[in-house]
Amino acid sequence: QVQLVESGGGLVQAGGSLRLSCAASGIIFRITTMSWYRQAPGKQRELVASIFSGGTTNYADSVKGRFTISRDVAKNTVYLQMNGLKPEDTAVYYCAARNAASIRPNYWGQGTQVTVSS
Repeated sequence: QVQLVESGGGLVQAGGSLRLSCAASGIIFRITTMSWYRQAPGKQRELVASIFSGGTTNYADSVKGRFTISRDVAKNTVYLQMNGLKPEDTAVYYCAARNAASIRPNYWGQGTQVTVSS
């Protein structure tokens, strides 16, 4: 059974930092694309960052230079380091896993709230 469990969300002032973690189980982590998505109230869910099986990364333009996605294969955990947070980063952040045969995520975490105050 696949499980993705996020942690690390919270309330932070603008300009601050947070690190989100996503612990994965039940998947072959090193051959899976792991991503972070977010959904703000009244908006569609959007892709924030991805890390592919080979280790390359991809970011939404809105977070480039501020967010960093990484993974620890030994711990089956993916991270999202968020620096220079802005109020518009406020959202529920979701971890997602996609195997090579899929074009969309196969599995989702439960989400963790990030709130950035101005």
